[in-house]
Amino acid sequence: MHRQGPPRPTRPQAACVTMVGAGPGDPELLTLKAVKALQRATLVLHDHLVSPEVLQFLPADAERIYVGKESSRHTLSQASIIELMVKLARSGRALLRLKGGDGYIFGRGGEEVAALARAGVPFEVIPGITAAQGAGASAGIPLTHRDHARALVYATGHLREDREIDLDWVMLARPRQTVVIYMGVGTLPVICHQLMGHGLAPHTPAAIVERATRPDERCITGTLATLAALARTHRVQAPALIVIGEVVALQPLLAGAAHATGAAPA
Repeated sequence: MHRQGPPRPTRPQAACVTMVGAGPGDPELLTLKAVKALQRATLVLHDHLVSPEVLQFLPADAERIYVGKESSRHTLSQASIIELMVKLARSGRALLRLKGGDGYIFGRGGEEVAALARAGVPFEVIPGITAAQGAGASAGIPLTHRDHARALVYATGHLREDREIDLDWVMLARPRQTVVIYMGVGTLPVICHQLMGHGLAPHTPAAIVERATRPDERCITGTLATLAALARTHRVQAPALIVIGEVVALQPLLAGAAHATGAAPA
């Protein structure tokens, strides 16, 4: 007669992880769905680029864990963040993962939810306004325009481990498009040099938008040939976006008109 042994302990069902895009900084740019998720959160992992104003939507008793990554200064490695997310969810704790901008646009959100999926952890993704959209609207730079740019390209200027920038320079130097580069403050001279070297005219309008949509936002405009020097002169610091293309030439007109009609100044 076959006897069954004691039942094996079952792992508790993993709780859901909700990834929320916190937008570029202005709390009024959060989606309604994001606000509702923040207001009911009990445990939050948040990044460096999430503004304090956005965190104010969290309940006072919500547990907050800072996992921010700044240039050369990481609270936790990306692998450690993912390991922590899986561990917390498997323990049965519902988790809100809060990222600046949009988690799926240079926020490494795709890596995180792929790891959750492989670990059998349920998740939901709530998109946010990405920094490029916020910077364009706030600084007065339309990212597309029928007369100036019929394509829009997002790229990252972040260095690889071998200290090189791995970008398709030929593609980025094509005319009649807008190029927005994230995380490129430290490599701006290389970016400008490579684009000019691959055929983009030195007089191409270019801008750098620092702390987009926030009260201390700055927009510095110039050309591909002058932008790196302007950034040094004005001591631009991250977070900042680089915008390159003919649409930048519209910035003085559109930013000035927005201020004249009573909109909040950038």
